[in-house]
Amino acid sequence: MPEDLDALVAEYGRYLRLGRNRSEHTVRAYAGDARSLLAHLVARSADSAVRELDLTLLRSWLAAQAAEGAARTTMARRASSARAFTAWLTRTGRLPIDPGLRLAAPKPHRVLPSVLGRGQAIAAMDAAESGAAQHDPMALRDRLIVELLYATGIRVSELCGLDIDDVDRERRVVRVLGKGNKERSAPFGAPADAALAAWLASGRSAFATADSGRALLLGRRGRRLDQRQARTVVHEVVSAIPGAPDMGPHGLRHTAATHLLEGGADLRVVQELLGHASMATTQLYTHVSIERLKKVHDQAHPRA
Repeated sequence: MPEDLDALVAEYGRYLRLGRNRSEHTVRAYAGDARSLLAHLVARSADSAVRELDLTLLRSWLAAQAAEGAARTTMARRASSARAFTAWLTRTGRLPIDPGLRLAAPKPHRVLPSVLGRGQAIAAMDAAESGAAQHDPMALRDRLIVELLYATGIRVSELCGLDIDDVDRERRVVRVLGKGNKERSAPFGAPADAALAAWLASGRSAFATADSGRALLLGRRGRRLDQRQARTVVHEVVSAIPGAPDMGPHGLRHTAATHLLEGGADLRVVQELLGHASMATTQLYTHVSIERLKKVHDQAHPRA
């Protein structure tokens, strides 16, 4: 791709990172989509300029993604990404009219997230506790990972970003810095508190180095726990439970939300706990609960 277009994508990435405070994951995804769109423009004509981006080209780009087998959810995300890019190009004077305003995309199919049953969740927590019984530092840390994720419903990025000072054990709440640097508090119960106490008393010091800072959870080399390590821990713990669906940290977040609602929690309370900007996102969990209710009814009711 021409150097001027490479520079344009780099500038767009800086805008997303600094101007919109987007996460590195979002910046990579959106900048990658912008690069793909511009490459599609150049493929049509080597001397094409950014000002030639129009609705026809946007639709052609999406059609090419579909031809390569992109899922409806992926298509929807890329259409949203393209609209964000063309809006930025218009605001910065590179496009006279925003073609993204008229770009439609297929609505993604609603996919209900997999969740653990109550018994499976308890079994997973018990398995992690059993592994930590010998006070092995790694096992103590892994127990705290699954206990905190399930107890609070926080995101894995929020978990890995926790500092020791973010935990208030007296009130049993963690202070979380979520998306858009929005701060919220999430409570946790006695089992998570016990896991936290054991980690701070016997586990963290085994990993801590001069580079550890105030990070609550540490990796083997003493640095702040990486999200990939947390995903591996959750996958290994849950995969040992018979009949449990394959899941990572986000699955425990889904599970926590579903169990809260099934236990009678108010939808707005769950929205606040999870840090959802939109109630529509939280309402997805009501569908999960209804599906589970129907399944139990079908299995147990004599006239189901």
